[in-house]
Amino acid sequence: MAIEIEDKFDVPAEYEIPDLSDLKGCAAAVGPRTYSLVALYFDTPDLRLAARGITLRRRRGGDDSGWHLKLPKSKGVRQEITHPLTRSTKVVPQELADLVTVYTRGKELVPVAQLDTRRGVIRLMDAHGELLGEVADDRVKGTVLGEPPVVSRWREVEAELVKGDDALLRRVGKKLRKAGAVPAATASKLGRLLGDAVPVKPEPPQAGTAGAVVVDYFRSQVEHLIAHDGPVRRAEHDAVHQARVACRRMRSALKAFKSLVEDTPELQEELRWLGEVLGEVRDLEVIRARFAEHLDGLDENMIVGPIRARLGSDLEAKENLAYARVREAMSGERYFALLDALEAPLPLTGKAAKSAEGTLEKIAGKEWLRVEGRYATAQALEDPGEREIAMHDVRKAAKRARYTAEALGLTKEAKRAESVQEVLGLHQDGVVAQQTLESEAEQARKVGEDTFTYGVLAGIEHATAERAHRKFPSVWAKVTA
Repeated sequence: MAIEIEDKFDVPAEYEIPDLSDLKGCAAAVGPRTYSLVALYFDTPDLRLAARGITLRRRRGGDDSGWHLKLPKSKGVRQEITHPLTRSTKVVPQELADLVTVYTRGKELVPVAQLDTRRGVIRLMDAHGELLGEVADDRVKGTVLGEPPVVSRWREVEAELVKGDDALLRRVGKKLRKAGAVPAATASKLGRLLGDAVPVKPEPPQAGTAGAVVVDYFRSQVEHLIAHDGPVRRAEHDAVHQARVACRRMRSALKAFKSLVEDTPELQEELRWLGEVLGEVRDLEVIRARFAEHLDGLDENMIVGPIRARLGSDLEAKENLAYARVREAMSGERYFALLDALEAPLPLTGKAAKSAEGTLEKIAGKEWLRVEGRYATAQALEDPGEREIAMHDVRKAAKRARYTAEALGLTKEAKRAESVQEVLGLHQDGVVAQQTLESEAEQARKVGEDTFTYGVLAGIEHATAERAHRKFPSVWAKVTA
């Protein structure tokens, strides 16, 4: 896996590469060295990868023969993942196919194009013989596979950093442009070849409207979820948390902005489902780390029995099983259908065409009033158990108010809601932790293990919950002053 940083340029057939040996920071320009490259590109029949600027190819020739998957990170920057050549020319290695499942969504990966390139490479070296970057002069024959195949020919130049800095890339680009090159009209050869066949994203609502703000925010959360699909499958640190938060934010937005976006109950329910699937893993991650921290802070004389194993490896085993359920869910039709629905245009109401100013602030204000209403309802309950359940509803309302304010860039309002959510969350976490400890202690008791330390941890968690409970009135008084 590597990060590819490059600039592409379109050049005429008669273009001459300028002398690059006198570039500042470059001691020598070596070459050109010539290669013949043959690359077979894979995509779904409806070009789902190309629509996102993703390329997946099998290439022979040059110094890096093999399978290459390139994922866009930002303008001019792509993440490149490589895999050795396989015998099959028509079957994508499973490791790479898995990485694009979030885009292919069950559709078959098939050859869609072939690029035959005669490449001349000039290597830019520093005074110590280290490679700083490369300039590739490509004469390309592109074939869109089909009946009949469609052939195009062109020439382009790529400047790619290896160990150099951005300043070097800018200096190379300046020289190439001065010699007649122009920035490439497309980000990749494949994009140029496929042209109008690549699906385009729907036009956003008119800028400045309430609908435009909501759509822009919602799309950012969809992209956040999609970006964390691969990391979740690989169980990378914090990935499940990030994906779960994206689900919550989208669901919250659909609820809060229901006057601007209509007919979304089914979409909200599917987001709730995915959030719960991810939540099982996330809750186990958090509780396992929480208990490990508590145990590390105790005197060793206070730790009796195999509690570290039960609250460590045993919970980790449950976490691994939960991850298996996540991967299964994220490889199924229900998940793929949800992703399709999330990327479809939001059904906006007539009110969405109004100016964002004022309209959205009123919605954020209503969300905070909802928090105050839930709090008043909770305080009116005489039964402590019922009141505690109702305060959990206050926490959820505060979270929704926070997400709404953050979506609109209302920092002060977001912090107000977050402070309420945070202190109530501390209390809730302490209560849940006590319940988990009770369950684990019961299992330990059944096999004759000493459960003393479970009681110690339960006492810590009880104290944590009580501190949050006592702190809440002052927090509430501050945010409602």
